[in-house]
Amino acid sequence: MGVVVAVARHLDALIGFPLWPYMKLVFCLWLVLPIFNGAAYIYENHVRRYVNLGGTVSSSYSDRQRRVMQALSLDARKSVERFVNVHGQEAFDRVVKAAEREAKGQPAK
Repeated sequence: MGVVVAVARHLDALIGFPLWPYMKLVFCLWLVLPIFNGAAYIYENHVRRYVNLGGTVSSSYSDRQRRVMQALSLDARKSVERFVNVHGQEAFDRVVKAAEREAKGQPAK
């Protein structure tokens, strides 16, 4: 809401416009209601590139896995967390070993 107020102060000419309060209401509804996903759109397309979140990694991983996880973006890290929760730690270890073999140029087993 603070952004709307700041924009409204700079657009004093629009305050006299009869539809301005309704336009503001529609914009706020677009931001807030989950069906429109407006706040997520603004975050993903405009804010996210300036914000760096998720600097910590769970201590349940080994040192090697923790280093790999720290190099990943927050989205990739969350995807790995979901994969481990669904398929287990052993499946994650197999994927990491296969990726290491592929990076070294060795054929997969």
